[in-house]
Amino acid sequence: MKPLWFLLLGLVLGAVLGVLGYQRYQQWQTPQPALQCPACDPAAASGPAPGVPISSGVPPAMGPQPPAVPPLPVVDHIAAAADIGTLGIPVQGIAPEALADTFTDARSEGRSHDAIDIMAPAGTPVLAVADGIVEKLFESDRGGLTLYQFEPSGRYVYYYAHLQDYAPGITEGSQLRRGQVIGTVGSTGNANPDAPHLHFAVMLLGPERLWSQGEAINPYPMLRANARP
Repeated sequence: MKPLWFLLLGLVLGAVLGVLGYQRYQQWQTPQPALQCPACDPAAASGPAPGVPISSGVPPAMGPQPPAVPPLPVVDHIAAAADIGTLGIPVQGIAPEALADTFTDARSEGRSHDAIDIMAPAGTPVLAVADGIVEKLFESDRGGLTLYQFEPSGRYVYYYAHLQDYAPGITEGSQLRRGQVIGTVGSTGNANPDAPHLHFAVMLLGPERLWSQGEAINPYPMLRANARP
């Protein structure tokens, strides 16, 4: 009987070992799942693929930027007129009552006049409207012969344009007195030769105090204040 039991025991053990061996073989043949940890991923550890930029979260630079231009001041016309006070009439022999308010008149290229025109015969003396200093003598296509006068505080500039010529002795840096002759009425620049006049403007200067850059203020009320009641 013993040989029979040994034979049966050997068959059972062989079957068990065969099943276990087959399971191990199946596990070895089955693909393993990908690693879920980026730190354990060889590709992640080696960095991004060549040519792929690394985002820092900061937007790319747009190149050199132009310096910011200080904005021109916002003008309170009533306060500015009170600050400046009454100005002298800039054309000799013209009565305040003869002035016309052309400040808001339309001009070419959609511009506003931003000044008043005082009509007078060519050669009529042009007078300084207040004390101040000649900041700039300039000739331009539109304004012709021009003169920029800073008033003593340096906050405002008076602009005289279309001059026929400058008065003798008028240079940049000249000290001016109210009523002093600074030039003569003309039609230089883009003025009509048949209608000589003085183009007169007042501007509130910006923080840079640039003679050619300012916010226009209507000079009419400051000139018209000379009228007799």
